[in-house]
Amino acid sequence: MGIGTRIAATLAGLAVVGGGVWFAGPTIAGHVIHDYLVTNPEVLNEAMDALQRKQAKAQLAGVRQSVETPFPGAVLGNPNGAVTLVEFTDYACGYCRRSLPDVAQLLAKNPDLRIVVRELPIISQHSAAAARMALAAAEQGKYHPFHDAMFAAGQLDPESIEAAAKQAGLDMERARKVAASPVVEQELSRNVDVAGRLGFSGTPSWIAGDRMISGAVGFEQLSQAVNEARGS
Repeated sequence: MGIGTRIAATLAGLAVVGGGVWFAGPTIAGHVIHDYLVTNPEVLNEAMDALQRKQAKAQLAGVRQSVETPFPGAVLGNPNGAVTLVEFTDYACGYCRRSLPDVAQLLAKNPDLRIVVRELPIISQHSAAAARMALAAAEQGKYHPFHDAMFAAGQLDPESIEAAAKQAGLDMERARKVAASPVVEQELSRNVDVAGRLGFSGTPSWIAGDRMISGAVGFEQLSQAVNEARGS
């Protein structure tokens, strides 16, 4: 039984017994709790936040090491940073593009931060091709330049992917081989599988410590999550 049901039962003067709800009549305790919650409604938010973190921790328990271990080179910021933020992204995602200034600000203010980027090509017919080229760029140590150039292109098609790769200075012959390799295909399949297991259905999605966040939530919320992860 969820926390909302238990609170409602208490306020209504019900007893929660063995997963069932039974009428117990008005209680003094119920009135006290009611008055306290009316005076301090933020307690409900704190309780729900604690519950969400507990659920997130349970979901991450079996995949944390895997999800925080980047595809070699697919990292923004400090590759040896003490604090990790994971971002699931798609180059066809306008909300991911909108989050770029937030990511840049996070990196500027947190020199100990590494952002592990997990390519999640789920939006466009060209998303997978861009993700493969991004991982090929990572293999050459040029992930960040390609990442920025691809989002700056403003559209996703074979021509813009090729242009972003050249702008990032990739060895194109080598990049095409890596992009078509089984290792890259396995990485993308794994990312889709892990995102599904964690309940992420869109991009951008984020993980920091025991907090899982969906959407372009802005710098302040991401910064708070990073600071909490640092302190945990």
